[in-house]
Amino acid sequence: MILTEIVRDLDEAIDLLIGKDQIVAIFQGDSEWGPRALGNRSILFDPRHWDAKNIVNGIKKREEYRPFAGTIMAEYAHDYFEMLQLPDSPWMSFAIQAKQKAYDDIPSLVHADGTCRIQTVTREQNKNYYDLIEQFYKVTDVPIIFNTSFNLGGEPLVETIYDAIDTCNRSEINYLYVPEDQDINIPYSMILPKEFEDENEEDDDGQ
Repeated sequence: MILTEIVRDLDEAIDLLIGKDQIVAIFQGDSEWGPRALGNRSILFDPRHWDAKNIVNGIKKREEYRPFAGTIMAEYAHDYFEMLQLPDSPWMSFAIQAKQKAYDDIPSLVHADGTCRIQTVTREQNKNYYDLIEQFYKVTDVPIIFNTSFNLGGEPLVETIYDAIDTCNRSEINYLYVPEDQDINIPYSMILPKEFEDENEEDDDGQ
């Protein structure tokens, strides 16, 4: 049994998020430092899903009352949130009042007090993450993705690709998106069954 599937193609990641209602973790670039996950070490889900909060809480083993956050393409932030004098929110530092469009499109991200701690992102800030959200928007007409930190309850944020795969293997996160431009040595021995690995070794010997 393959516990974790590594996804390198953007369209495949989008299909998993939208067409198959799957949680997809993203691993790219340097690890993040600070209280928020900002698209390099994140767990992603479709924010339109009616039970998104409970599904992700169950996998992360978090208390059900705790709010979730989302990442939105910066140019659409004013459509969904009362940004007022705030030009952007790239570090997910502010709880911002939601507009009716947020209640309509992404109710799972609106907290009980009517706010959402959002992250705005531009392509210049994080190309791969922005491109993923942009592709999600093209398919769904919703320019925001459900984003929470890539860790399980009580554990630190994942640091290495080994941490990422191990976290997936110990949870119900079955897909790990590593963008194609990432030059990462993926330890396939962590995600393939031993008998499959042995078969590959035999094939290599015979060539």
